[in-house]
Amino acid sequence: MRRRRLSSLHVRTFALSAGRLKNTDDFITGLNEEEEEDEGDEDFIGDEEVEELFQQQAPAGIREGQHRVFIVHPDVKWGSRKQHLTTAELMMAEAVGLVNTLDNWRVVDKIIMSTKTPEKKKIFGKGNFQALTEKIRQTAGINAVFVNVERLSPLSERELEEAWGVKVFDRYSVVLHIFRCNARTKEAKLQISLAEIPLLRSRLKNEIANFDQQGGGSRYIGGSGETLLEIQQRLLKEREMKIRSALEKLRRKRHLLRSQRKHKEFPVVSVLGYTNCGKTTLIKALTGDSGLQPRNQLFATLDVTVHAGQLPSHMTVLYVDTIGFLSQLPHQLIDSFSATLEDIKYSDLLVHVRDISHPETVNQKANVQNVLKNLQIPDRLLSSMIEVYNKIDLIDNYQFTEPHALPISALEGRGLEELKKAVEEEIVNSTGKHILDLQVDLGTPQLSWLYKEATVQDVQVNADEGSAVVKVIISTAAYGRYKKLFAGR
Repeated sequence: MRRRRLSSLHVRTFALSAGRLKNTDDFITGLNEEEEEDEGDEDFIGDEEVEELFQQQAPAGIREGQHRVFIVHPDVKWGSRKQHLTTAELMMAEAVGLVNTLDNWRVVDKIIMSTKTPEKKKIFGKGNFQALTEKIRQTAGINAVFVNVERLSPLSERELEEAWGVKVFDRYSVVLHIFRCNARTKEAKLQISLAEIPLLRSRLKNEIANFDQQGGGSRYIGGSGETLLEIQQRLLKEREMKIRSALEKLRRKRHLLRSQRKHKEFPVVSVLGYTNCGKTTLIKALTGDSGLQPRNQLFATLDVTVHAGQLPSHMTVLYVDTIGFLSQLPHQLIDSFSATLEDIKYSDLLVHVRDISHPETVNQKANVQNVLKNLQIPDRLLSSMIEVYNKIDLIDNYQFTEPHALPISALEGRGLEELKKAVEEEIVNSTGKHILDLQVDLGTPQLSWLYKEATVQDVQVNADEGSAVVKVIISTAAYGRYKKLFAGR
């Protein structure tokens, strides 16, 4: 009995696989590139209008010139606002990292100061606030203070600026400015413009309050019956509605792309994690996509991008690169990027990448889990999520102690084959696909049917008997149709 691979079939398998990958690449290009909008769609914002909105709307002060920054971290030692999973020193280190991410920004000095009254206008008690004010005023060369809290109220911001004589930024405004600097696509720019609306509203209240205090004259404009504040608020509301309308159209387009992706039966793996944990580097290592250029900075990725890779069985999967998470990421930012993060819900598998070399890795994991919980990710995805310990190359004599996690170095390519096998196993379970060896009669349409309805991995031909053993990846539904059509053959 002679058993050999049929060269023509082998060539056909290769050609079909190459064609499948080419189609995958074409499909991914459609996912990653913005499509032309329908002409005459008056409800949608065009490219020029988005760019004008994006460039003009940025809150004044934060993008003007170089910033030499004094960082203040309020260390809450008591009460519900006390941080239990981290330390003040590590939170200060992250604040420094945020500032250093920005071009033309540098940290001149920093201080950690205890407070019992973080909810007060001036955050600190009278004695500590006076000492802090003296230190800020005596520090030469600074033109901004970064108070490392999630949000400052308009009243707090105004009082701190009056006391210190420089611009004051909170975590929301700094992170949003980093997003603004990294925005590339129309959707990212719209999402950032939407997230800036609350910041613009608070700045507007500050400016109007200052205007009133300085005796700004009549509160009503040109006899219209509207105050300056009311006019500005109305304009902001109109702008917000226009942005939301445009984002909703992009959301519908994203839904259409997801439907196409499902129709083509490409399993989807969302790669997520804390910002700068190595997600993009990992996807580049798994796919060999030379177009990916990982950067060692916070929030290098703002837009969802999709990249094709192959698993050990040669099954093609789509890896989705997502925006990084951050501790104390304001809810308005999460809400603004909800359309982007919504993609996570429709994945077949989640891969959570952790920078295991980071001193805050446990706290970072907790923050990622909180964001996923707020996004209402289905339990089936959370329970099957693969946890990856990345950057083991940065740890001397790394000892693997937790059997549920996979240790890797995306940079050096260590542990990637084990990760691919784990991904394949979970994908097969979650999608209902099967990897089978099927005996086919070459005198029937069985083989051509399998090429059309499943993914043919390998063909071994028995020329004497006119049959072949075909290795396929096939869905439960397709396998049911196969048995119904070819039973007994």
